[in-house]
Amino acid sequence: MTVNYVSSPVPSFLFDLDGTLIDSVYQHVIAWRAALTGIGIDLSVWRIHRRIGMSGGLFVSALLRETGRSLTKAEIDRLQEAHAEQYRAQLDGVTALPGARELLSFLTGAGVRWAIATSGYAATARPALGLLGLAEDTPMVTRDLVRHAKPDPDLFLAAAAVLGVEARHAMVVGDSVWDLLAARRAGSLGIGLMSGGYGREELERAGAYRVYADPAEMLDRIDELGVRTEPD
Repeated sequence: MTVNYVSSPVPSFLFDLDGTLIDSVYQHVIAWRAALTGIGIDLSVWRIHRRIGMSGGLFVSALLRETGRSLTKAEIDRLQEAHAEQYRAQLDGVTALPGARELLSFLTGAGVRWAIATSGYAATARPALGLLGLAEDTPMVTRDLVRHAKPDPDLFLAAAAVLGVEARHAMVVGDSVWDLLAARRAGSLGIGLMSGGYGREELERAGAYRVYADPAEMLDRIDELGVRTEPD
């Protein structure tokens, strides 16, 4: 007997950038530390790392709450500009994570749609396309294009819209708990990578369906995510 039913869509992926596709988390940490030190705020590196992945505004607000300091909107804007300048000075040390290029190439070859969604602004995020061997017209949603960044779901909802898919049919791949919180709010399945410094248990508690070391391990186990490499 044959049963007629609506076929499930081909899986699609929405990738975070820093710590997920490129090895840049610690450059961002050092850049933020330098920017904060420049205005007299001395914070341990680990405190800064725990907030990486949030939008810049929320990031600053969270850190200021820990210090008891307050800044005006203009001062926060200058702080974010200082961070961007410090990060750009370290771009030579940023590389693609193991397997990132191969993973994206495989997905493209398999007809699987994917996009990049990052809390970073275009000025600091778009140079990563070259590191990944990607064209300038690669689907990428940056902080400039949405109302709110992570942990709000806007970036992933926008990236899904760019691909023409429903967010609930996409999988979000990220390295931080903020990525996974945003994924849950978007209605997407979350996949965690440990390449940004968060541990397996933290990512699983935040809602990750699967956790991999890096893009290379994700590619090696891509069948676990419903991407078929061979016909039935």
